[in-house]
Amino acid sequence: MRVEECGEEAAGNGPGGEAATPRRPRPDRAGLLIAGVVLAACAGLLLHGLLGTGKNDSTPERHVPTASVTYEVTGTGTADITYQARSESGKAVTVKAATLPWRKTVPVPLGRDPIVSIVLGEDGGQAHCTLTIRDQYVQGATASGDFGRATCTGTLPRPDTADSQKQT
Repeated sequence: MRVEECGEEAAGNGPGGEAATPRRPRPDRAGLLIAGVVLAACAGLLLHGLLGTGKNDSTPERHVPTASVTYEVTGTGTADITYQARSESGKAVTVKAATLPWRKTVPVPLGRDPIVSIVLGEDGGQAHCTLTIRDQYVQGATASGDFGRATCTGTLPRPDTADSQKQT
């Protein structure tokens, strides 16, 4: 009868004739926790994309008033040319060994001073820079000789004073 006792234990009866509850495999709690965190993160990203960041996408970027400035360098050969363009940070643009004649019209933010600077190379020569603001001649200068230099500058009104001048 020994065989029957083993059979009873295998059938779910424990020692002493008690009925044991069948064992179910327990879910891996760490795996469930990780799956829950990943699911919550995905839902958060989805909601963020749908609802946006709270910024109004139809709001245009801040418009900085500008003036049209033309820089021109005449002469022969080449020169390094540095000029102010549309840059609120005030950084200038440099063109190395530009072939002359050279001309560039750019918008410059009001409140920034337009400037063009030329430097001739070691071979020298002669070059002339001119600066016009809104099609009005402002200044001219000439560089000559080895590493000759010249600078033309102008002044633009600040945005707040330009607005008050338009109203009067």
